[in-house]
Amino acid sequence: MKAADWDERYAQTGLLWSAQPNRLLVAETEELPPGSALDLACGEGRNAVWLARRGWSVTAVDFSHVAIAKARELSAAADVEIDWVVEDLLDYEPPARAFDLVVVFYLQVPARDRTRILPRAAAAVAPDGVFLLVGHDAGNLEHGYGGPKDPSVLYTPDDVADSLGDLTIERAEVVERPVETPEGTRIALDALVRAHR
Repeated sequence: MKAADWDERYAQTGLLWSAQPNRLLVAETEELPPGSALDLACGEGRNAVWLARRGWSVTAVDFSHVAIAKARELSAAADVEIDWVVEDLLDYEPPARAFDLVVVFYLQVPARDRTRILPRAAAAVAPDGVFLLVGHDAGNLEHGYGGPKDPSVLYTPDDVADSLGDLTIERAEVVERPVETPEGTRIALDALVRAHR
């Protein structure tokens, strides 16, 4: 999808997603000491705001002007300062080894784009820093609930790990995510990759 398509999706009243942080972000980072964080494909900013409220100095990037406008409102309501950047991740080049935490949540792009974006994200991880990615796993299409129906934008933990250059992989696995629906709880399958420098 192009930025204009996401602008249209985000233009609806209220938040497209929850204002609460992703549960895997919380589980994987709540014990880390605050430092500098980079949130790529930040959407409406829920994860960036959560990190900032915990004392992180956050730079958050998304190509949707509408999403960033909503993110600014969310951060203002939370009374936190975040460096919001409107830019396509195909063009954005973060400074090398500059962030103690780099998060990429639900970036669902074709492999040719993912293999351009993820090495830059990995290169932005500072010494002793952490890289964390969560996305819709390729297996979700047949065995999970929700998520994109286009297999070209889905991937596996191994696909991600192969793009991270010299980072040391700590976790690369498929995790279950409960999703509440009118028919009851369903299970989505996510790829989770955690690495460090």
